[in-house]
Amino acid sequence: MEYINNVNAFIATERNQLLAHPLYYKIKTIEDLQVFMQGHIYAVWDFMSLLKALQQKLTCTTTPWYPSKFPNTRYLINEIVVAEESDEYIDGRRLSHFEMYLDALDTLGGDSSEVNNFLKDVYEGGDILKVIAESTLHPNIKEFLIFTFDVIANGTAHEIAAAFTFGREDLIPDMFSSILKEIQLNFPNSNLEKLLYYFERHIELDADEHGPLAMKMIMELCEADPVKWKQVEEVSKIALQKRIKLWDAIDQML
Repeated sequence: MEYINNVNAFIATERNQLLAHPLYYKIKTIEDLQVFMQGHIYAVWDFMSLLKALQQKLTCTTTPWYPSKFPNTRYLINEIVVAEESDEYIDGRRLSHFEMYLDALDTLGGDSSEVNNFLKDVYEGGDILKVIAESTLHPNIKEFLIFTFDVIANGTAHEIAAAFTFGREDLIPDMFSSILKEIQLNFPNSNLEKLLYYFERHIELDADEHGPLAMKMIMELCEADPVKWKQVEEVSKIALQKRIKLWDAIDQML
């Protein structure tokens, strides 16, 4: 745990900044909430690409099949993939968390046309970095996405795991709790059932299951290699800095 503690100490400033970001306190109306979701949805979407990159590197996703060299980690990754890609929704359907969030946005009357058009270009465009660069997204959202896909394309397994673990899974329970508190305070009489289900499900999974699993993955990948742990620290800090800029972008839109 010493190495994990060192990473947490290294990223403490950025983590604390995220947990106390002024954005949370500016979500006062349904329109504000819609704007928040319309910006945040890109982080919900690109998270799955981080996860799939880890699945490709740490399990076997090709044929003929062979057992990967990370027996514990391949189990952890596959467990997370099942929940993130095919979780049980509030109405009993099996959906990815991105699809749940998109449905919650639509239910609240938000505008999903931008993200849908962006994803259409992604799926048809080939070069993801080019599609991002040529999009009309806020520069900070572009920067956030470019970092994700640069790590996926050029990072080692432990660097991708760092962005995934310290930039997402370990952060989400506390961060979403801050958001959830403000939403419940400001919209006591609104029908936020689907959105609250998404947040509460993520808090439950990431705090009790996915966060600890991700930590075990990092420890198995890095072992006692100081070079790897230093790289984990550096990638984790940048991941949090990009998230702060994403929140700054949404803050500017409100």
